[in-house]
Amino acid sequence: MKALYTIGLLVLSNTFMTFAWYGHLKFKEYKWFESLPLIVVILISWGIALFEYFFQVPANRIGFKDNGGPFTLFQLKVIQEAITLIVFTLFAVFAFKTETFRFNHLIAFVFIILAVYFVFKE
Repeated sequence: MKALYTIGLLVLSNTFMTFAWYGHLKFKEYKWFESLPLIVVILISWGIALFEYFFQVPANRIGFKDNGGPFTLFQLKVIQEAITLIVFTLFAVFAFKTETFRFNHLIAFVFIILAVYFVFKE
């Protein structure tokens, strides 16, 4: 059960982080947003990223083996990276109509999934 909580929190965390890092690239399409100074855009992104920490920190605390969770530190990191790529891909494909998911992206993701496999291998 802790594994599911951890993964769910990591998905939420990465959703907020993706919006914090890349959302401003989409929001610039709106008139009100395109005229904002860079410092304001940075502060908005930072405010969104704050919510990322509300999910990331508990995910790591719940999931970490030394806290009674099921994952080692390396496993947590590789899981987080795989989730980041999935969330980012969905965001890029659905929010940015100009982005295309290509075969080379698929190959790269297969290697990430292999990384998840190998990090769990004893």
